[in-house]
Amino acid sequence: MSTGTGTGTGTDAGPGIVRGKDNPYLLLTATMVLWGSAFSSSKVVVEQVPHGVAALLRFGGGALALLVALRLFGKRDRTVSVRDRGRAALAGVLGVFAYNLCFFGGLALAPSMDGSVIIPVMSPVLTTGFLLVTRREQASLTRIAGLCLGVAGAVVFFLGAGAEAASGAGSARLAGDLLFLLSAVCWAAYTLAGPRVLAGIEPLRATTYATLAGAVLLAGYAAPELGEVRWGELPTGFWLHVLFLAVGPAAVANLLYYRGVGAVGPASASVMMFMVPVFGTFCATVFLGESFGAVQTVGALILLVGAVLAVTQGRLPGRPGRPGRPGRASHGPAGRVPGQGR
Repeated sequence: MSTGTGTGTGTDAGPGIVRGKDNPYLLLTATMVLWGSAFSSSKVVVEQVPHGVAALLRFGGGALALLVALRLFGKRDRTVSVRDRGRAALAGVLGVFAYNLCFFGGLALAPSMDGSVIIPVMSPVLTTGFLLVTRREQASLTRIAGLCLGVAGAVVFFLGAGAEAASGAGSARLAGDLLFLLSAVCWAAYTLAGPRVLAGIEPLRATTYATLAGAVLLAGYAAPELGEVRWGELPTGFWLHVLFLAVGPAAVANLLYYRGVGAVGPASASVMMFMVPVFGTFCATVFLGESFGAVQTVGALILLVGAVLAVTQGRLPGRPGRPGRPGRASHGPAGRVPGQGR
């Protein structure tokens, strides 16, 4: 996942909806399509080069695309301090480098559709759970029930993968799913760091700095394997996937997401993240012929329902609800750091 997240600022817009090509929900839907399709496209890339090289190609290209986007659309009326740049770069170590080593490592072992469910659904569950345990957000029965349901769904999902491993047919898939889970842990931690990172820097610039820092580390990790790749034998389709991943999910999706968040607010935008598993599963099924077993399907559905309850507390964003603690900004799903995770 590129995958992305909210700006961590702003409030939900009013009930009015902009119609036509600038409808923010159309922009956000396009973003989720790009992020969802990135899983299967990344799978195609990692099947032809080592996973470290695949990660470098995707996010090295993504860094270049974001630099162009920053040049064209970035705000130039504010000086960014060295400390703010350093925070964004350190966030990239976790949200780009560590995340993508686990992500592409998982893709090398398991179907892309597993990642398209585990990462975008478990990340908000882990984030919300941490915020409730540390009392940085208020708990409610609905939220706690959603978290418990999400954890139960994850257990069922992994039991399905474990059943395949026990039969000798899916040991690699189980290992890959565990790497996807580690990716979700990295992304949740990256999300929690978002408010601090974004305190003195605009989201697009923070994303660019984080991606650049992560891409540099990925280059160092992949360097020993670069000479092993037979570059001249890679088909045209491979490079088309690399180009798509760098420009679409990494750059264009982030730009669309910023516009959508600015119009409807981060809370509404974060709920739309649950469209990613739908598009990811669809692309993996249609284009790669992947599938879930019956147990994993049940687990995925339980996990998704639980995650939605935990994040939304059973309410649509923008509707009246229980206020957060006075004097504290929300660091939950409505305050997520921008990024490339999907």
